[in-house]
Amino acid sequence: MKKIFFVFIKKINHCLRQIQLTKRDSRSSKTALTLMKCLNFNYSWKPGRLFKSYINRFLVSIVLILIILTACGKHAIDPGSAIEQIASIPRSTRTSLVVFAAGSLIIPFDHLEKAFEARYPDIDVKSEYHGSIQVIRHVSELHEDIDVVATADASLIPMLMYAVDNPETGKPYSNWYISFATNKLAIAYTENSKYAEEINSNNWYEVLSRNDVRVGIADPRFDASGYRALMAFALANNYYQKPKIFANMFNGRFANPVTIFTDDEQTSITVPEIFDSKPETGLLVRGASIQLLALLESDDLDYAFEYESVIQQHGMKMVALPDAINLGDGTYNSAYKQVVVELDFRRFASVRPEFRGEQIGYGITIPSSAIHPKEAEQFIAFLLSPEGRAVMQNDYHPIFSQPIGDSYANIPAELQILCKSNP
Repeated sequence: MKKIFFVFIKKINHCLRQIQLTKRDSRSSKTALTLMKCLNFNYSWKPGRLFKSYINRFLVSIVLILIILTACGKHAIDPGSAIEQIASIPRSTRTSLVVFAAGSLIIPFDHLEKAFEARYPDIDVKSEYHGSIQVIRHVSELHEDIDVVATADASLIPMLMYAVDNPETGKPYSNWYISFATNKLAIAYTENSKYAEEINSNNWYEVLSRNDVRVGIADPRFDASGYRALMAFALANNYYQKPKIFANMFNGRFANPVTIFTDDEQTSITVPEIFDSKPETGLLVRGASIQLLALLESDDLDYAFEYESVIQQHGMKMVALPDAINLGDGTYNSAYKQVVVELDFRRFASVRPEFRGEQIGYGITIPSSAIHPKEAEQFIAFLLSPEGRAVMQNDYHPIFSQPIGDSYANIPAELQILCKSNP
């Protein structure tokens, strides 16, 4: 019983953290939905970890109390909606499809999950969200049974899954992916942020480097938006013809320095193995960009690097970066590729990652260790269908008109017809 109690406390703490990521005055219903998903184990589910039925019933009884406590503003929670969520607790007879995805996909994939389950009521989607590198780590290093992997950087899949073999089979964790969506890097802020009335697309780098401004970025060791934020400052050096922009922002703010070297052909940024910001420097680092949203809303941050889709989904203010910097316009790929971020250590024992700038592309694949590969194919096919595309677009997340398949011959036949081969 003591063990069950501690597991219960851990689950409640996890739910409260997820609530922090979604709580907004105008979206209190989303807070309730997040809580319900947590307590129904859709965020952190793994085979063999379900509570006994009486613990489930106890958790559900806690739900209504916490929903009331977390509701905010004048927008009340719809009781009918809460009851529907309780009624949708997964039945043991349904096939559980485990999906791990980048944190920037939380909202569109939550809506996608509901539409998919309505189409396939015999499948119960269990979703968990992390920084993109962490998503893959759960497959390649922690060896968890995951059916679908979706990352905010498609290039991570060949780097960290093609190149890493499953010790049980001797085969790569994946040998194909589909690049299905894109995005743009931007700066999120609120009306309470310092210099909110002053910042714009022309002076953002100067405002962010001020000593009294608090800025958040994701950890580039775990999250694609983290190394893309570093790229944005390096690209700004060239775009604005001011070579000190990167240095003015980051010099002296890390316990171990992030170095930048530029020659005639390339700018290289090296991230140390220990990536900690110094206290009282105004720079905060978190494991995933989505974790920065709660800090913005609580006024513990003034600005944070996020994707445009995430900023729009949460109704925050946004500084749009020039296309030459935001990594969202393929016509600037030649400029983007001049910047490389290197991790100064090996990842997953055998890989030393190097990230080259390019248009943002989200990738999705089915690990070779997937327990339910056929259901995973159905999920990806639904994502790429007109209905799935509409879900993504309704949540401000741009999706490629023609998804691109890498290692096309290895892609399941049912999915080949939904994408074109990578040239």
